[in-house]
Amino acid sequence: MARYQPIHLGAQIADYQVEREIGRGGMSVVYLAKDLRMGRSVALKVLAPERTRSDDFRRRFLHESRVATSIDHPHIVPIFGAGEANGVLYIAMRYVDGPDLGALLDRDGPLPVTGTMRIAAQVASALDAVHEHRLVHGNVKPGNILLATSIVGDDPYYAYLIDFGLAKPPLEAPFTTADELVATVPYLAPEQISGRPVDGRGDLYSLACVVYEALAGGPVFPRDEDVALLLAHQYDSPPELSRRCPELTAAVDSVMAKAMAKSPEDRYGSCREFVAALLSAAGGRVS
Repeated sequence: MARYQPIHLGAQIADYQVEREIGRGGMSVVYLAKDLRMGRSVALKVLAPERTRSDDFRRRFLHESRVATSIDHPHIVPIFGAGEANGVLYIAMRYVDGPDLGALLDRDGPLPVTGTMRIAAQVASALDAVHEHRLVHGNVKPGNILLATSIVGDDPYYAYLIDFGLAKPPLEAPFTTADELVATVPYLAPEQISGRPVDGRGDLYSLACVVYEALAGGPVFPRDEDVALLLAHQYDSPPELSRRCPELTAAVDSVMAKAMAKSPEDRYGSCREFVAALLSAAGGRVS
């Protein structure tokens, strides 16, 4: 294992020159960088310095690049390159000049119904593609949905699903760190919490939580303590969305209740099936 060299602005990692930090998580740091071969801007994700000595984190970081590269889908952010240089593990991907869904909700509050449905349909399509590759994303949340400015029609955003570090084959429990668990708790499926087998229907549950939050302007289960939130996911029925979003009718409540059923067998069979039912209940459609 090569010795890690601290990264500073202007540093070169493989064919990428670091310009500025644009994001940070429990496992990695993301920089805006210049691709010196192609002359384009990229998002350069590197394993955080404090994680470089952990074989588990190194393995998981490399796993993310392999998974994301293996799935060619218009709503999964493209990977341009990955590897190790000067002891730094990196993934170079398309730079999306826009907020993640979580930042957008923090800034603007609840989104219009039509816009939310379009984002949901795009993410659902990406998740179903993940599941068709016999994988579970395992970390669906607003912060892992990037929103580029769309140039198509009147749709303001184009969604990308990111962060495949927890992707696993179905029936394996995705692993998390304590920091990631805290950030993901509002979207965890009951079976993830209890350590039961997980498949694509766990991602569907998480997507439903994200859609609920986008429309209501707040989480499905607003709780002050993580333990109370975990218990709510396992035992409480989701509050009626129509009460928090008056544009919607009670028909939507039935769809959300099925998508967030405690047992995976009682949910929809795919993420696209869930969004189609949601659109039908809301009396609309997206292209």
